Order: sequence, then structure tokens, then C-alpha cells
Amino acid sequence: MPEIPSLPPDLTLAFIGGGNMATALIGALVRSGQPAARVLVVDPGEAARTRLQRDWGVTTLPTPDARLQAAGLVVWAVKPQQFREAAVAAAPFVGGALQLSVAAGIRCASIAAWTGAARIVRSMPNTPALVGRGMTGLYATAQATAADRALAEAVMGLTGALLWVEDEALLDAVTALSGSGPAYVFYLLEAMREAGTAMGLTPEQALTLAIETFAGAAELARQAGEPPETLRARVTSKGGTTAAALEVLQARDVHGAFVAALQAARRRAAELADEFGRSD
Repeated sequence: MPEIPSLPPDLTLAFIGGGNMATALIGALVRSGQPAARVLVVDPGEAARTRLQRDWGVTTLPTPDARLQAAGLVVWAVKPQQFREAAVAAAPFVGGALQLSVAAGIRCASIAAWTGAARIVRSMPNTPALVGRGMTGLYATAQATAADRALAEAVMGLTGALLWVEDEALLDAVTALSGSGPAYVFYLLEAMREAGTAMGLTPEQALTLAIETFAGAAELARQAGEPPETLRARVTSKGGTTAAALEVLQARDVHGAFVAALQAARRRAAELADEFGRSD
């Protein structure tokens, strides 16, 4: 994995929204050495503000104010349907900062229209970011500098692996593969647990076997440097148990169904961007 850039020592960050993804990022930042005094969080929820102050010692605000002008980076971590309202309220104070969005479905053009900013990085993280094993897709506007991209990497890299795309529309594909991807894994874990239980294992035993198999196979794929077709063929002996299982999956076109499912996720990502990202 490429080395993640370091954060500037005098950087002040502002988070708009204090939910799960913001909390994961704030925790990673403070643990990495970012002074809590240089982290501001705007969230209207008193419970969220109290939790963030208690757990991480950051400064929290119920509404945007002039203190946000100190921020060199603004992280948008609000729900897509709340983004426009939050952006309009914060715009007078944050337009000169780099804008880093972790909100699904809000395009850079909308962020620019609502905030007046041109230096924007959109990111699509996934929930394993909560345990430091996330996968984040990134896209930057043409106005974002190399230093801006490095700053986005320094923040998002604290939660896991990174992948840049040079066409914003490809973030819909990132959403379909890795953004929604953990749910596919959990879906298969459910099925493996059910099958293992039906074969006499306890649900706990079956789930442990399934989870560790997923984790081990993923790590093998990461380290092997070979395509998954090769790795699959290597563990599929003719007439063996793996071949018997794969024959059932192939007969039911699970491969084709899975490809169709990801295409549906990509289409829905684009629809949500149209729905929530209107700037009119």
C-alpha cells in the first residue's frame, strides 16, 4: 500500500456532521496526533456533540459560525438529503477551504454551487473504515492542487486503502463495488452460517468458519498478485468438493446475478445523485 502523506502540523479541520463516519475519522485523526483543539465539529444534535466532546475532546458547535474560518479542510459528513441545507448555512465561513465530502450521491458541481468553493475532493468510503480497514474511492476537481489531493489522502488514508478515479461518474461504480460491498459480504456470511448450521455446526461455529475464511481468502488475494480466476482454479480439484459447490453456483448463474446486482447498485447511485444533488 502506498505511503500515506502526513497532515500539516498547523492544520485545523472542520467536520460538518458528527455521525459514524465523522467519528471514525475524528478518532483516527486524534490517535494519529492531530490536536483535538484543532478539530471543530458542527452538529445540531446535542447527544452527538456531547459524545464527541467526551470521547475526543474536540470543539463542537450546534450551528456554523466564524470559528470555521480557521479551517483549512472542511469534511462534509452529513446525510445526502441534509447536505444542501448544511452547506448553505456554512458557506459564509468555509468557501476558502478544501472541501472533502464523504456524503454519498452529492456531486462536486452541487458542492461548488452551495459553498462557493472550487477545490473539492469527493470520497466514497465504506463501513470497514470504522475499524481501520476501509476502502475509499476519491475524485478531485481540476481546481484541487496536488497538495489538496495529498491532504485528502492523509485524512482518508487513516481509515484504510485508497483509490483515485479521474472521472467523477466512476464514483457510482465505486459505490456499487466497495461502498455497498460490505453488505454483499455480510449477505454471503448469513448464507454460509445457515448452511453450516443445517449441516450440524452451531451458528457460532459456522459464522466463525465463514468470517475467517473470508478474511484469509481476501488476504491471500491481496498478497498473491494473481487474478482471482487463477486462485479459484488452484483450489478446485476436478471431481472434488469445491468443484461440486461451484457447479451448483454456475448452474444457477450466481455470477451473472451478482454482476446484475452491482449494475443495479451503480444505477441507483446515479439516481440518488440526481435526486439529492440538484443545485436549483
